[in-house]
Amino acid sequence: MGNVEISYLDSLSSAQRKECLGKFFDFPMPVVVICRGMMPHKELLEAAQNHDIPILQSQDSTTIFIVDAILYLSKILAPRITKHAVLVDVYGTGILITGESGVGKSESALELIKRGHQLVADDTVDIRRVSKERLTGEAPETIRHFMEIRGIGIINIRAMFGVGAVLLNKRIDMEIHLENWVEKKEYDRLGLTEEYTDIMGVKLPYLVIPVKPGRNLAIIIEVAARNFSLNKMGYSAARELDRRLNAMMDFPKNT
Repeated sequence: MGNVEISYLDSLSSAQRKECLGKFFDFPMPVVVICRGMMPHKELLEAAQNHDIPILQSQDSTTIFIVDAILYLSKILAPRITKHAVLVDVYGTGILITGESGVGKSESALELIKRGHQLVADDTVDIRRVSKERLTGEAPETIRHFMEIRGIGIINIRAMFGVGAVLLNKRIDMEIHLENWVEKKEYDRLGLTEEYTDIMGVKLPYLVIPVKPGRNLAIIIEVAARNFSLNKMGYSAARELDRRLNAMMDFPKNT
């Protein structure tokens, strides 16, 4: 309720307010919020008490309160799942790193943090679908900012690297899956075919990166993040190379 609703009640007599509010509170509702710090009429308080409905007060205007309430409820009531993964922000791109235990997810994230990027969650990521095309991830509160490094144990990223090394939540833009290198497996070397994964009905770009000694996974993930940004702007290095090669093959025909 705001200026319009309270002004309308002001225009009624006490008996009319009781009748009006009696009908109003017959509708099922969890709570009534009075905005702009306005004081409720005694008839309003009596009707709310009779129907066991709490009355809350806000100093915000109705518009601001409604927007804030919708954003809050959209987050709290959004469909959610929990995945065994790591979520990092690399050049503004939210990258969900997945893979079997011990493949190097946390170690890769730690190297990325050392290179100036930000950790959102390690080991466990709570994922929410906040819209039809948008996923956000965050760490459970109990393990927020903590990371497990085999051979060392638990470390606190915020305490060790500073508040700029962590984020509370982040939009998930792509998934990178780490797997141990399989010698006879054919891995994509050109990038002409784009792969996607589906998480709660949201389609995300999906990359598989093989892991073996000597590969700097942090740099590879950085390049993947930059390449993702270029692809969003409509540029694909693989397609550009393919176009040049096709142009060279057609050159003799045109001469």
